[in-house]
Amino acid sequence: MIYVGIDIAKLNHFASAISSEGEILIEPFKFTNDADGFHLLASKLDSFDKTSTNIGLESTAHYGDNLVRYLVAELYKVCVLNPIKTSQLRKNNIRKTKTDKVDTYVIAKTLMMQDDLSFVSFYDLDMMDLKALGRFRQKTIKQRTRLNIRLTTYVDQVFPEIQYFFKSSLHQNSVYALLKKAPSPNEIASMHMTHLANLLKVNSHGHFTKEQAKELRVLAQKSVGANDSAISIQITQTIQQIELPDSQLDKIEAEMTNIMKFNDSVIMTIPGIGYINGGMIFGEIGDIHRFSNPNKLLAFAGLDPSVYQSCNFQDKTTRMSKCDSRVL
Repeated sequence: MIYVGIDIAKLNHFASAISSEGEILIEPFKFTNDADGFHLLASKLDSFDKTSTNIGLESTAHYGDNLVRYLVAELYKVCVLNPIKTSQLRKNNIRKTKTDKVDTYVIAKTLMMQDDLSFVSFYDLDMMDLKALGRFRQKTIKQRTRLNIRLTTYVDQVFPEIQYFFKSSLHQNSVYALLKKAPSPNEIASMHMTHLANLLKVNSHGHFTKEQAKELRVLAQKSVGANDSAISIQITQTIQQIELPDSQLDKIEAEMTNIMKFNDSVIMTIPGIGYINGGMIFGEIGDIHRFSNPNKLLAFAGLDPSVYQSCNFQDKTTRMSKCDSRVL
């Protein structure tokens, strides 16, 4: 068996190869993080049988993702190692030497010492995509929530009475369309009734009638809100900012749905699980077969109970550990 260790960096990577007997087959060499560099690595490995070659690299943020995808596409067996494992072996070095070249040997030897290797598959790449999309979705939702709160603050200053008309929520298409066209009570009050009624009807899919449009205009005429052009500008700009995350979420969720449909996961048979929340769970968990029992999965999700015991004392009010994936 041949073990290839790759030390990942942002611009340049280093790689070396050793045999299962510890013989150095390829001295450490540098290759760039681009197509030319990847081809150089492949040319160095061409003389080895892919089925008997294990390639290992540390999990280092996103810098190694492109290389992993390239190697998997070339049908190499790639294993992403937890840096904790390589760190333990590195500490055994008496001289405490740490260089990129030395690290390639450390990674290769760590790979060789593992009893059960888990190799990256095309399925794992899909899970990586789901994880990235799911986390980006969470950030986008938080961003939209902050913008919604900001918009509510502005509207409360300019047209506080509008909440009596749009009782369900300010954050709906009809409100956004109205405020983009007329972001102040004075502008709403001066709108032609036919124009106002049609704007509300079209953007609410016929929910609002002409009589209701008249009620809204009366509220605008009697409003005690500040006639402040600066706030009006902030209202229109904030609505435009809100509409961007909305369109982003549509694209994110469409891609997550496509990935889930392609993989046809059994998780979709659970009542209440849809493509989006199922995709987020799957993206965080990855290959569920790497958990040998349900307790390990619970611990990974941070749902396992914490334990506090000292001498004869045993805490009876333990809580969930919550020490891993926040998304789960």
